[in-house]
Amino acid sequence: MYRYLIKPILFFGDPEWIHYLVFSLILWMHKIPGVPFLVRAIYQVHHPKLEKEIFGIRFKNPVGLAAGFDKDARLYRELSNFGFGFVEIGTLTPKPQPGNPKKRLFRLQQDSGLINRMGFNNDGVDAAIPRLKKNKNIIIGGNIGKNKITPNEKAEDDYAYCFKALYNYVDYFVVNVSSPNTPNLRALQEKKPLTDLLNSLQKLNQATKKPKPILLKIAPDLTDEQLLDIIDIVRTTKTAGVIATNTTLSRKGLQSPNQNESGGLSGKPLTNRSTEVIRFLSKKSQKAFPIIGVGGIHNSQDALEKINAGADLVQLYTGFVYEGPRVVKRINKALIRE
Repeated sequence: MYRYLIKPILFFGDPEWIHYLVFSLILWMHKIPGVPFLVRAIYQVHHPKLEKEIFGIRFKNPVGLAAGFDKDARLYRELSNFGFGFVEIGTLTPKPQPGNPKKRLFRLQQDSGLINRMGFNNDGVDAAIPRLKKNKNIIIGGNIGKNKITPNEKAEDDYAYCFKALYNYVDYFVVNVSSPNTPNLRALQEKKPLTDLLNSLQKLNQATKKPKPILLKIAPDLTDEQLLDIIDIVRTTKTAGVIATNTTLSRKGLQSPNQNESGGLSGKPLTNRSTEVIRFLSKKSQKAFPIIGVGGIHNSQDALEKINAGADLVQLYTGFVYEGPRVVKRINKALIRE
């Protein structure tokens, strides 16, 4: 139904406008008595084989929603009803910012992909707190970044601010230094600045009564040498795990007419490269840390390939857009059969 009826209608309009329209519709529908129960009954799958304990957190299933879909924690409760085992909010920054000028989100339908240059548009971390306070039992990841106006030399202050603000309201943190849409942000992936940043956050973390997992989200465009540096950094900073990967700047093999739009590419064109990065990290580190696999998961086979490559959990975003909510159920059912 989604693929042949709903998706063609949704894909007719501007991608960002449609995103917020769907957002509003999901919120509205969940206010109708009985709808949340019905959505859970249709999409959620419960089975002991799906349960996983990773970095001290018990996940009801290993399929999560990646950051970027619910930036400001407005819809995490409703989205969890579609069967996700966890929801990652953000990227959140200390101060509100509008992001990059529109138009900034593009569909690549021939390639089953998206290009975005959103630029960390969000209402600021403090605005998300009242909504997160309403959470009862959904596992929430807090994806944090720096404001565009903050120079890299002061980036640690922005990440620290977000960490302190979210500490009581999320289950794990994700340090996002890999978005291609904030100028010079990826420079923070270099060994010294990244080590300093993660160490500064771990210092704050260890000063709390109950330290929380801090994960690092990396780009798919890193060289093997840089990936080896990532392994070393994760070990030395005692980072809890890695999310592999963010969007790519590569445009290799694309067929869609708007392939040359600037920004990060996600979806099927990223499937193989993100899996390669997962396999490399898992093998070279000898499975020294957990990996959340994300990038081009559009079906159960894509998810299984990432898990077989070394991912402990997986996340969707573009696959959720292209395949609809049933893709989460299909993946979970396939995992039960394994």
